[in-house]
Amino acid sequence: MTQQTRSTATESGLRNKRIIILGGSSGIGLAVAQHVAAQGAQVVIASSNAERVHKAVQSIGGTTEGRSLNLSSEKAIQDFFATVGDFDHLVFTAGDTLNIGVIATADLEQARRAFDLRYWAALAAVKYGSPHIRKGGSIVLTTGLAGQRPHQGWALGASVTSAVEGLTRALAVELAPLRVNAVSPGVVRTSLWQNMTEQDRNAMYENIGKNLLVGRVGEPEEIAHSYLYLMQEGYSTGQVIVVDGGGSLV
Repeated sequence: MTQQTRSTATESGLRNKRIIILGGSSGIGLAVAQHVAAQGAQVVIASSNAERVHKAVQSIGGTTEGRSLNLSSEKAIQDFFATVGDFDHLVFTAGDTLNIGVIATADLEQARRAFDLRYWAALAAVKYGSPHIRKGGSIVLTTGLAGQRPHQGWALGASVTSAVEGLTRALAVELAPLRVNAVSPGVVRTSLWQNMTEQDRNAMYENIGKNLLVGRVGEPEEIAHSYLYLMQEGYSTGQVIVVDGGGSLV
């Protein structure tokens, strides 16, 4: 390893970096928080559920900070970044419970709320957060497989994820040299499916998993590694990493 390579590797590590994770109190966001904290990063998680934020901070330990934040409010997001201080990486993993259904019976008000959280909140986070990101930092957004391979009843999910992918590429151009990337998970065992009964949820995991190339659905801890990669490697921007168990191929 050359001196330049060693220097780059050292600079791109997460030790002593300050990382903001919006949606970091459960699921993939919590897994990311746990992984980066284990590498010595200073973590700030923010989510709308204060009780869940408190539990998440306790589970992560160390110097982790937790804040309750209404991500459906642009003003709340603006105020959060006005007081949080400078940091190195912004991760956005917030998402609501997924509702699958055909357009004929779709609740459009619910659909607007989904866009508010998954798209507009992400855009607001970038708008107000990016001026506080230190040199060499990055932004990692979250999209999903639905935009690349939609199934029956996934029109809303496909719309949101496609919008986030387009946003990722456009922001990479506009905010350069600040890097902006996204992770696109397949089906993962998270609270996004909490509107289903446990029996139905487990049946869905089994049915989907047996049709994937890896033979199972994903776990949050596995998806988290992609966020860490994008924060650390320093050369990718405008990219969407797909982690779907081969779902886009079947």
